Amino acid sequence: MATVSILLKKEKLKADGTAPIYFRVINNRKTTFVSSQIYIKPSEWDEDKIRVKVKNKNSERLNAFLTQKKGELEASLLSLKTEPNTSKNKIKEILTGKPQTDFFEFAQTILDRYLSSNRVSTHDKCKSILTKLQIYSKNKTLAFEDIDTFFISKYETYLRQTCNNKTNTIHANLKFIRQVFLEAIQFDIIPISTNPFLKYKLKLEKTERTYLTEEELSKIESLSLIQGTKMDIHRDMFVFTTYAGGLRVSDLVSLRWSNFDGSHIYSTARKTTSQVAIKLPQKAIAILDKYKANSIVSNNFIFPVISNENEPKDAFEWDLAISRATAYYNKNLKIIANKTGLNKNLSSHIGRHTFATRALTKGISIDKVSKLLGHSAIRQTQIYAKIIGKELDNAMDAFNE
Repeated sequence: MATVSILLKKEKLKADGTAPIYFRVINNRKTTFVSSQIYIKPSEWDEDKIRVKVKNKNSERLNAFLTQKKGELEASLLSLKTEPNTSKNKIKEILTGKPQTDFFEFAQTILDRYLSSNRVSTHDKCKSILTKLQIYSKNKTLAFEDIDTFFISKYETYLRQTCNNKTNTIHANLKFIRQVFLEAIQFDIIPISTNPFLKYKLKLEKTERTYLTEEELSKIESLSLIQGTKMDIHRDMFVFTTYAGGLRVSDLVSLRWSNFDGSHIYSTARKTTSQVAIKLPQKAIAILDKYKANSIVSNNFIFPVISNENEPKDAFEWDLAISRATAYYNKNLKIIANKTGLNKNLSSHIGRHTFATRALTKGISIDKVSKLLGHSAIRQTQIYAKIIGKELDNAMDAFNE
């Protein structure tokens, strides 16, 4: 038999000192909570009589509402007698008189959009985030209404303690969940008041941006390598990145001769779809000249790391090819760092960071550097400005010596 009771959820205390009153429904040993949308101070609640105390000036009206609503809920539960395995979401639909929107179902539409725009890597990362949330919720369905601030808080603890995720990994997980809420609000799927992130701030730890000095970059440029080997190609790719707008490796390996007009590289970032035209300095052009002699077909790749003959046919093959090329590239960069005596964990990202810090040091304005890097917001570029500022501060310390 289904039962309905009323309780004050003190653990959901708001900043103003009030807590919500809920109806607790137990049906076939399944517990469902339905908000009454009433908030009072814990001191105004009578635990024994299960009612609002008279010290609340609206106690009579609130108690009448709670009694009436409890009766309506009990009447509605009669319809569930023939459905002993009714889900929590179905119970809430019956009790509230409105359908509960499934979070996972709506999130899948976002994943489908990523696939349709060939953003396979982003699709896979977000799918993994949803799978992790499904494991936690122990259900393939989860109503938006069930994901409140308290739920997010408990889920963050689960990610940290059970999954051993670090702060920035947790941030990435919660950021996508927040994105699903924001898009659902945008399309009027749920009301803005449903968004738990209105009261929940995501945490993010600052990460160290490693980059090369001019001297360190010069060592890599002058390193003697056998021409035409993958090691030589990967060195050229890295150096090219430090001169050519800090291109991401996914964009670098897919550059074609048709993207180069003799002075500029025209690129559309795979990650953000932002378009950029980069005027190449002479050192970058010299690197391209080295490869142009062996490839006169405009549709061929500039750097021979992905086969022109067996070019990936779809987004999934492209994602796999880029992933393999990146792994090989980063492996060789670490060997190159060792050969040049650099005590840095050299990777494709460091080439991007090196371009950004060099550009700012040479006086290029931050808004232009941001555009060249393909950043969606200038705040992403400001971290490099802070690095340069710190270096200048350290340089000025020389006057104290």
